Amino acid sequence: MTDAIAFLHTAQVHVPTFEQLTREIAPELEVRHLVREELLHEARATGIDNPKLAARVHDAMREAASDGAAVVACTCSTIGGIAEKTATGGAFTAQRIDRAMAERAVRAGPRVLIAAALESTLEPTTALILSTAAQAGAGVRPSVLWVEEAWPYFEAGDTARYIETLARAIRTAAVAADAVVLAQASMAPVAHELADLGIEVLASPAPGVAHAVATLRASRTAWAAQAAALAAPGAFTAPI
Repeated sequence: MTDAIAFLHTAQVHVPTFEQLTREIAPELEVRHLVREELLHEARATGIDNPKLAARVHDAMREAASDGAAVVACTCSTIGGIAEKTATGGAFTAQRIDRAMAERAVRAGPRVLIAAALESTLEPTTALILSTAAQAGAGVRPSVLWVEEAWPYFEAGDTARYIETLARAIRTAAVAADAVVLAQASMAPVAHELADLGIEVLASPAPGVAHAVATLRASRTAWAAQAAALAAPGAFTAPI
């Protein structure tokens, strides 16, 4: 088993973030990155239900795993649900980076505010929150906030104004929420800006990376136990 995690991104800016997070949690692991910006552009243009988009996302996930990564996590919340359904043939585990965040949000609910700078992210993230709640037997009442004016700042590389615009809009909308979900990985710094709200403001990168690392370590432990069992005396008897 290869001790490697790979990430599929739709923006180059995410590479150092996820590289650092993984190094902090598991410095012994190899970290690989594949950036496919066109997948987000296509999702915004055609919608996430497009079969051709799904095929390209699945191909990208398999490409990210092609050097032997045991876990591949998609960091784009717009296409994460598609990525998670990649047929892997048991060669690797496909994940979406925001699932761990959703599980925390459901526990913090029931009033979950889902905030995003991209409209394309709202539907898949809401669906994730609702399905996670159903699996947990929890009741949630999600609401959505699309901060449309923030995204041009991200595209222009103006991170400070991007975060400021998001934080200001979310602060106003969060008065009736038990938890805030920052639907896009790029929004993670907003959590620090809203630390005084008195409710959980959840971002996907840190819990998502922790989940990916835990998945790899569990798989490695299971593989080692299986190998040890096969190597034990009496584990195999040759036919007479």
